[in-house]
Amino acid sequence: MTQARYQQVDLSATPYYHCICRCVRRAFLCGDDRFSGKNFEHRRAWVVERLQLLESVFAIDICAYAVMSNHYHLVLRIDADQAKAWTEEQVIKRWRKLYALPPLVQAYIKGQTSSTAETHMVQAIINTWRTRLHDLSWFMRNLNEFLARKANQEDQCKGRFWEGRYKSQALLDEAAVLTCMAYVDLNPIRAAISQTPEQSDYTSIQQRIQQMKKTANPNVAKPKLMPLVKQHQDPHKNSIGYTTLDYLQLIDWSGRAILEQKRGAIPSNMPAILNRLNINPSAYLQHMQGQQKLSSPRMLGHIKRIQTLLKTLSQKFIRGTSQSRALFSH
Repeated sequence: MTQARYQQVDLSATPYYHCICRCVRRAFLCGDDRFSGKNFEHRRAWVVERLQLLESVFAIDICAYAVMSNHYHLVLRIDADQAKAWTEEQVIKRWRKLYALPPLVQAYIKGQTSSTAETHMVQAIINTWRTRLHDLSWFMRNLNEFLARKANQEDQCKGRFWEGRYKSQALLDEAAVLTCMAYVDLNPIRAAISQTPEQSDYTSIQQRIQQMKKTANPNVAKPKLMPLVKQHQDPHKNSIGYTTLDYLQLIDWSGRAILEQKRGAIPSNMPAILNRLNINPSAYLQHMQGQQKLSSPRMLGHIKRIQTLLKTLSQKFIRGTSQSRALFSH
């Protein structure tokens, strides 16, 4: 049975969510379509350019992304406190990047509202916008509708482009967040599209490497990524607390293990971050190699965090807890 979206996104439990969206039937988001012979590689740039715009509008940070041939992955951090701190002017400025302002709001900006009732009406509209600007569903709506319209226009067709609404997965602790980020960033390597993270085009890991080496092309659109720094260097209350170098070491080790295709073989140079996060290395590699689908459970994190959240939601059971037990009970 389909879960209501409000039951899947609970900011009191976690601000981190893994989102996946897949094209319907044989529709191609990007890459080569062997059925029609057409190349849709240019569409990858559409996704990244749109993410850059949406990141500048919404109070939502991009932790990781990967644009594949017929689907994409995002790991997002919702920052409700940031949205609540915006002034009315900031909310209006952000909203108008995506939508035309109604005449009443335009009059309010110019100081031309004629009554207290009109002023209160405009303030209510602005508060609605403020709520929407840290809402996961509105973020995904602005991404998917834009891409669907643009793709259908190019294909000269109408109808559904995505197979359904996006899937979201709550990431309940930092171990779950970093595991999921690595899973997303390693998609091209797991699909045998790329051999190294730096060659994995249209992924956040390639962007982080380019930023660290200062080799990024300033003329190519890239969304701003959530910083990976030591805890005391990031004032954000939901910061991860692990550096870019920690994360790159984790990705490099994971990618090499995937390419070796040796199930259960743990390389001797296992990164220390796995121990610091209490992640089971063997179960972790099974996930990275795609032996278990990381996207299937609605929640990922330590089993105690899942059980606490289920009590809050008045639920007794949720599928996929075995994956969390294997990963985070090391």
